[in-house]
Amino acid sequence: MKKNMGNADRVVRTIIALIVGYLYYTGAISGTLGIVLMVLAIVFLLTSLVSFCPLYTLFGMNTCSTKK
Repeated sequence: MKKNMGNADRVVRTIIALIVGYLYYTGAISGTLGIVLMVLAIVFLLTSLVSFCPLYTLFGMNTCSTKK
């Protein structure tokens, strides 16, 4: 897997995942919506850790800075 996520993208995804996790843990979001958002948060966290997003590949996007 080639990296296709930049640092800013990784930080934003991690922050969103942490916020959703906190809201789910405190009970602010629950039920089906809570479960769907938690799954999305887990996906965001995993993709941030490996710096690779499969959807970016499908759409031809790359937010990773190029090294010269």
